[in-house]
Amino acid sequence: MVDNIKAHLQSLVQLALADHKFDREEQVWIYSIGKANKVKEKDIDDLIKSEMAKKSAEPISFSALSFDERFEYLYNLIQLMKIDNEVFLSEINYCEGLADMLGFQKAVVKKLSARIYSDPSITSDRELLKKQAKTFEK
Repeated sequence: MVDNIKAHLQSLVQLALADHKFDREEQVWIYSIGKANKVKEKDIDDLIKSEMAKKSAEPISFSALSFDERFEYLYNLIQLMKIDNEVFLSEINYCEGLADMLGFQKAVVKKLSARIYSDPSITSDRELLKKQAKTFEK
């Protein structure tokens, strides 16, 4: 697995586990992100098993990513947080922490989550969201 997509999937799995439940909708979304990036299903299975076996989430190292890549990580994290129609404080805190690691102010999560929908079939105005995210870069 390419390191960037591995880190991306790892962060999504950690977020899914933040509320101590791994809902079917969250699993489907993670597998769809993996498959869209040509990651083998077995590799995704292994990553999920590995993350579930850990007592606590390990910090994820993001190599030098472009703004667009960092935005995609953030977008996918927020969408996953909302996909089961239940948003827990632990999930918000996790998203804010990752936003910070991605080079954004934590407040970007609140700003973008108002316009990112839990249903992947509902499209958001990504260019507008990118412009908003840009204002939250550190």
